[in-house]
Amino acid sequence: MPSDRLVRLASLLKLMRQRSGLTQEELAAKSGVSESTIRRLESGRAPNPTLLSLEKLQEALAAGPEDRRELAELLASGRGVPAHPDGVVGELGGAHGEGTADEPGEVQPGRLRSPAAPSAALVRDEVLSAARDVALEIRRRWRLEEERRRVHDPFPLPVRWRRTDPALSDHEANVERLPPGAAAPDRDDLGGDLPMVADFYRRRHSGRLVVLGRAGSGKSVLTIRFVQDFLETRTALDRVPVIFSIGSWDPTARTLRAWMTERLVRDHPHLAVRAAGTSMAGALIEADLVLPVLDGFDEMAEGLRGRALERLNEFSSPLLLTSRREEFAEAVDTAGTPLIWATVIELADLTVDDVAAYLPRTARRSGGRGGGHGRGVWDAVTERLRERSEEGDGNDGSGSGSGAGEPLTGALRTPLMTALARTLYSERTGADPAELLDAETFPDESSIEEHLLAGFVPAVYRRRAPGAEHARNWDPDRAEQWLGYLAHHLAHPDRERQDLAWWEIGDFLPRRQRVLSVALTATLCAALSTWVIGLLIGPLSAWRTLLEGALMGPAAGLAFAAVYGGMIARGDGTFEPTRVRLRLPGGGPGPDPVRGAVARGPGVRGPARAPLRVFTARFGAVMAGGFVMGVGCACALAVERQLAYGALVLNLEVLEGVAVNMLVFGLIFGAGAGLVFGLLAAFEAPLDVASVADPISLLAANRATVRRQVVALVPLLALSVAFGGGLIVTLLDGFLGDLNWEAWDGLFIGTVVGLGGGVSYALSFTAWGRWVVRARLWLPMTGKLPWDTAAFLDDAYRRGVLRQAGAVYQFRHVRLQHHLGRTYRRRQAQRSQRWASVGAGRGPTASPRGARRTRR
Repeated sequence: MPSDRLVRLASLLKLMRQRSGLTQEELAAKSGVSESTIRRLESGRAPNPTLLSLEKLQEALAAGPEDRRELAELLASGRGVPAHPDGVVGELGGAHGEGTADEPGEVQPGRLRSPAAPSAALVRDEVLSAARDVALEIRRRWRLEEERRRVHDPFPLPVRWRRTDPALSDHEANVERLPPGAAAPDRDDLGGDLPMVADFYRRRHSGRLVVLGRAGSGKSVLTIRFVQDFLETRTALDRVPVIFSIGSWDPTARTLRAWMTERLVRDHPHLAVRAAGTSMAGALIEADLVLPVLDGFDEMAEGLRGRALERLNEFSSPLLLTSRREEFAEAVDTAGTPLIWATVIELADLTVDDVAAYLPRTARRSGGRGGGHGRGVWDAVTERLRERSEEGDGNDGSGSGSGAGEPLTGALRTPLMTALARTLYSERTGADPAELLDAETFPDESSIEEHLLAGFVPAVYRRRAPGAEHARNWDPDRAEQWLGYLAHHLAHPDRERQDLAWWEIGDFLPRRQRVLSVALTATLCAALSTWVIGLLIGPLSAWRTLLEGALMGPAAGLAFAAVYGGMIARGDGTFEPTRVRLRLPGGGPGPDPVRGAVARGPGVRGPARAPLRVFTARFGAVMAGGFVMGVGCACALAVERQLAYGALVLNLEVLEGVAVNMLVFGLIFGAGAGLVFGLLAAFEAPLDVASVADPISLLAANRATVRRQVVALVPLLALSVAFGGGLIVTLLDGFLGDLNWEAWDGLFIGTVVGLGGGVSYALSFTAWGRWVVRARLWLPMTGKLPWDTAAFLDDAYRRGVLRQAGAVYQFRHVRLQHHLGRTYRRRQAQRSQRWASVGAGRGPTASPRGARRTRR
């Protein structure tokens, strides 16, 4: 859009907002458009404003016909397309769209406008290209996930749906987007099975669908199949279906669009690249090129579901939402309204015929390896299930009587339990599923379900992991303990998490242990760097060098621990993986000769921003930490000199000198560190898409990135302290008294600070460094995790215990996560009780021998 048009557009929007009496912040909250976007629009710095943003703004500002017309003319003249007489919304309503009458969003005679896919003339080429790349990556990722879950072996379990309670759905006329007075058509397609889900969705004029089902009923499998089938027929302008685990969304803290943007950048770091003032992920969201597939609404905290439903109703774009029925119904009651414009369907249970057809084909026969004349391991079970079904206790698998077979029929009515039964009995030699028919051992459905959940992990760890050439044979009991530790720490009093991110595992430690780990790491790094550099090129004797290192180490440890403790106190103690590399000016988007990557520094988050703003933010955050480090260094040097002379002298002159050194060293270290990190941050560029195919790839990329970061930081910090120190001392000389900064001393101090500070930073304030210190050393030393945690997680994924969701792992099902967490807590409680009993029973009767003497 030409600059004069941008100026006119900016003036019009600002005038409309002022007439409405709204601030930019209030308009952002009312419209759902970010405050930064509004600021750019009103300042004329948004060269390609999206129609979706402008439509939301004019609706929030209650724009009149004249304002709408002028807004449409400005936009049309800048894009070379005719303006709609009703304003911007005419374009979004689908007047220029293409497709069939069944496509969501097309305006048909007698229908209201529904959300439509954007027109090619309204979306920049780079955004369309990014959408295509994301679609290809998502399709590849979920195809591999289906293979890993063996969905098609021997054939997919049936997942059927039916119409649900009308009280949970919007009015049919609203779903069909009919004008007042029009009669809603009779729908005969509110029933179907898995292969039909994408076609069924495309026939919803509103583009909004809710899928309900009990735990383990196949909702996640349905979403994966939906994404695959939708992408099969996707065109360049169709939305890209992206699965989001909505259980981690806090609707009171983040808008849905902002949260989805963060998740896109997490799973696709190349989308952090700048695009017209925002990230490419944000551009995809604003261009309405993402179809949110929100999985696990029921996994949100109970107090947040009603608010989440209200926020979803403010989000008018197409979506697919999955939930358990009870939790969704409670949210509807809390919000006082269902999800607007949405069709609601419910998944049906498996029938006895479904189970009887599936399980026998998953097992080898017991009559010989190749003969095929013996009875199958499931034959006795399926015969009993069919008998009970024919006796009239319900062909839908919901019988609840006391006869043999009925609890098993109820337990196997979900694909999850049927899959677990396959693992325990079809894939283990000598296992007999007929034991599940024992009414004394398994009197009800829950006992069978707990048995299947409890046996799953030991069963999969008794065989070799598929797809791994050098797979390790982990002990089943230890593996269950480690998985239980992870599952336990995903639980939260307010909200249970599903995402198991490798960079967050270190945060499972208590706060004191986390701070202690930072202190010990920095202490060791600073002491070793002082000893090595001091013994090689230092001016002091060996014993003074050792003394200096012994003092500098704890000083650095306390400084780093203080900075980290302050970050935790303000809720900023979690570091996400490095998703950037060093980009040289003029280097273009391709690989750079120098790939020194820099992690996001403390307090700096979000997509790429303007270099000056990034430099300023990073400089301020790092300078504070550097100043604390300088103060600690000055104190350590003061103590070292006092001890070197054999006496502690504390008078006014000494204290004054120490205070001056604290200020000078604080300024030198703070300014030097802030300058280095700020300049490197200004040259950050997102990683490319090939680096984030899975969590292990992201971990490997971060390991290489942090190593290159240390190579860049050590000399830059050394030089900045050495020469920056001379400049600062020159400026302050006389003002703070006689100051001295010899060139050789500056180079020595700079080298020590560069090596010790750079390595300490890498191990304490980057995701990979904290992974090494805590997940590879601290937690294995305490027995909480294995020594090779990354290999263990990847092996658990290959065995089907974990699944991949973008850059993170998740447990195969939330019920398995809950079971492992409960088991871990129960064992920990039993262990605590044993220790308590030992502590309370000290004395002769504490040992077995003493107990026998007492019985005598």
